[in-house]
Amino acid sequence: MKYYSTNGKSDRATLQEAVVKGLASDRGLFMPEVIKQLPASFFEKMKDMSFQEIAYTVADAFFGEDVDAESLKKIVYETLNFDVPLVPVNDNIYSLELYHGPTLAFKDVGARFMSRLLGYFIAKENQKEVNVLVATSGDTGSAVANGFLGVKGIRVFVLYPKGKVSPIQECQFTTLGQNITALEIDGVFDDCQALVKSAFMDADLNNHMKLTSANSINVARFLPQAFYYFYAVSQLHKLGKKDNIVICVPSGNFGNITAGLFGKKMGLPVSRFIAANNKNDIFYQYLLTGKYSPKASIQTIANAMDVGDPSNFARVLDLYKGSHEAIKSEISGCTYTDEQIKDTLKECYQKNDYLLDPHGAVAYRALCEHLKGNEVGVFLETAHPAKFKDTVENIIGEEVVVPQKLQEFMKGKKQSVELSKDFDAFKAYLMTK
Repeated sequence: MKYYSTNGKSDRATLQEAVVKGLASDRGLFMPEVIKQLPASFFEKMKDMSFQEIAYTVADAFFGEDVDAESLKKIVYETLNFDVPLVPVNDNIYSLELYHGPTLAFKDVGARFMSRLLGYFIAKENQKEVNVLVATSGDTGSAVANGFLGVKGIRVFVLYPKGKVSPIQECQFTTLGQNITALEIDGVFDDCQALVKSAFMDADLNNHMKLTSANSINVARFLPQAFYYFYAVSQLHKLGKKDNIVICVPSGNFGNITAGLFGKKMGLPVSRFIAANNKNDIFYQYLLTGKYSPKASIQTIANAMDVGDPSNFARVLDLYKGSHEAIKSEISGCTYTDEQIKDTLKECYQKNDYLLDPHGAVAYRALCEHLKGNEVGVFLETAHPAKFKDTVENIIGEEVVVPQKLQEFMKGKKQSVELSKDFDAFKAYLMTK
């Protein structure tokens, strides 16, 4: 399979080149030349298949031409060695709990898959050390850091905005050491993301070290997120709910929902998607006006969604050939304030005895307000509420129990390097490595 750039000005790349480079030479995002349709027989059998079996079928459609079957199956099964429950919350609304992996966040799937796929290519080609740059507004950093921890031939640099991720999230990538370095940037997430993108385009840095990204701009990070959309539909089919399925995604950098849209292009029977935003409503405004106007991000209690210029919008636009009408026909949007998020989280807990995290609360509220009578809704619950312990406790007025997995991270000693958001300072630091 060859991969082209959304900017259309660079040469086609192999999967290996797309994974190792992360970003195309023209600063565009890589897209597969073909999105394979899966046979109707697969969708009929899906309800009787395990998560790993479903994921391997989807992974084979994406990567089967470039990775041998035995290795790909091993990567998939190692990546998905945890449960993803579909939990009924209210009426015809279900939560797909994606936070049962090692760092209790949905990004464990993509990060673990990418670490193993990149390791496969490094071993196969006997490549020199690869340096992973990843910007995070919360969960990406912890998932990537833990997914790549101890992987031979790979160093990881996690860039995060100082004071703008939760204390538990920060512990998950600043206490690891080994091949993981945390860079505390004096800025916002968009500044971190801009530094990563600029690094890829800098000739001096690329001559000095081999760079790639583990953000959702990397095809090996975002495509595996399609797996759980197929699994969610399979579980609904098992419950006899095959028709009029709506999936709502709390959206920040738009890698997650883009993976779901890829699934729909492959034949996944989902009627429509809802992209739920916090006050960072750039995509919502695009749906209303047809104009994409990025702006500085606003800090909210759903911090992983605090993105003012979502990278994967370029992929959404490419997927629908730039048609605003086509995008609107399959994706709707909504936007909520911190107060609305708090009200939703508290009300859901009191009425349904189900504890949301702030990001899940955005998606749950969107379904409550926009689901039609004949539809069944699934929202993605992307992180364990305990990762936002202080925020959630202040909302519900009760203690949130911290799972043992998170407690272990909190015992470690913080190790981080403080840097300004100036690219020259960032470049100078990396040039010493």
